[in-house]
Amino acid sequence: MPIYESIFILVAAAGVWFWLDTLKAREIGILAAQNACADEGLQFLDETVIGRVNALARDDDGRLRLRRTLTFEYSDTGNNRRNGSVTLLGHQVEYLHLRPQLYVVPNSKDSHENRH
Repeated sequence: MPIYESIFILVAAAGVWFWLDTLKAREIGILAAQNACADEGLQFLDETVIGRVNALARDDDGRLRLRRTLTFEYSDTGNNRRNGSVTLLGHQVEYLHLRPQLYVVPNSKDSHENRH
């Protein structure tokens, strides 16, 4: 077998592995985002997660893993969209970010309290 065919087979195998590994990480990210939204009483939108590979990083055991950040959308009222993200190291959730809820505090002119 010529060297070019061997290289092609290795590159193709690496591409298939990367694709399958990315699908597995995406499934884990979707599940983590859905669970976080359910715990906070939020609606996970579209069941879509958009991801990118950030870098190579070492896990707690010192093994080299891919660090991926996946972004998703959720709604707190049902008629808006907010962004959240999940960062995975390998297949483990490292960080999950849901934007804090925005609360409107009424501006009370009748209040005699001094705010410092």
